Amino acid sequence: MMKKQHYMTHDERQQLEAMRRNRIPVAEIARQLGFCRQTIYNELKTGEYTHTCDFYDERRYSAHKAEQRHRYAQTAKGRPLKIGHDRAYANFLEQKMLGGGDKRKRFSPAAALAQAQKDGFETTICVSTLYSYISKKVFLHLRNRDLIEKSKRKKHGYQPVRRIAHPDLPSITARPDHISSREEPGHWEMDLVVSCTSGKGAVLTLTERTGKFEIIRKLENKKAETVREAIKRIRKSGVRFKSITTDNGPEFLQYSELQAVARCPIYYCHSYAAWEKGTNENHNRMIRRWFPKGTDFNKVSKWEITACQEWMNDYPRKSLGWFSPNEFAKEIAV
Repeated sequence: MMKKQHYMTHDERQQLEAMRRNRIPVAEIARQLGFCRQTIYNELKTGEYTHTCDFYDERRYSAHKAEQRHRYAQTAKGRPLKIGHDRAYANFLEQKMLGGGDKRKRFSPAAALAQAQKDGFETTICVSTLYSYISKKVFLHLRNRDLIEKSKRKKHGYQPVRRIAHPDLPSITARPDHISSREEPGHWEMDLVVSCTSGKGAVLTLTERTGKFEIIRKLENKKAETVREAIKRIRKSGVRFKSITTDNGPEFLQYSELQAVARCPIYYCHSYAAWEKGTNENHNRMIRRWFPKGTDFNKVSKWEITACQEWMNDYPRKSLGWFSPNEFAKEIAV
């Protein structure tokens, strides 16, 4: 029989007291209550008191006294939880980190805290404290496995790869400093998120470097002309590009044609250097929450793509002072 892994409850203490009065052996009490014998001996010692009879004193066990001493001992366990008296705050954080029932919409602990503050909750805790509460299983449903990600160890045996820029195309090293500094809005990073091996579809992702605004467009295939047609439609919707930084994917290598459609300078990252357009890469990871690897984008509706885009643009970002991209765009427009 599996032993119980919790403190003895008041009801269990009362059962223990009744069994002791009936002189049931400790081994049998332990078997019936589901605790080990040492736990029963410790509990008998905790609730022990002296009962005075007519001509002698007798050592007995009191469930009431044991419960009192147990509760008093619990007061020495440290400071109370800061969220212990604000269940609405705790529930809000838990639901945000669980995505409100939709795992694709989960908030990180830091983003959940920022959103709670924006929504007017007076209770505040720091990010490290929240992580500690999750690890200690303070929340009813939330566990570490439910978080978007935890820190991962680097793989051993990693060998650096030589980074090579395309010899015939403008390299990211030639990109002006004012673009790299992110001070001026209107500069974008671009990539494709592709389907499974058997699928032909993909989505084109464009991320604005300053305000983190995201544009996602569904493509029927990964051909260069399909990408250019999508960019043309994006420009017709009113979006203007001051520059675009992308990788060396074959769909982006027809430089002259692509620049003619985008009507802006285009810069290419070094090979195997996705971090050079890290904002877009991080956004692609967020997109993969909605559409994991193995997804066939030909079977994904445009409505789902739009819902993902709207969620990303409403997600608060630390780099924006915990504004969402939509809120940040309104701030700089004022």
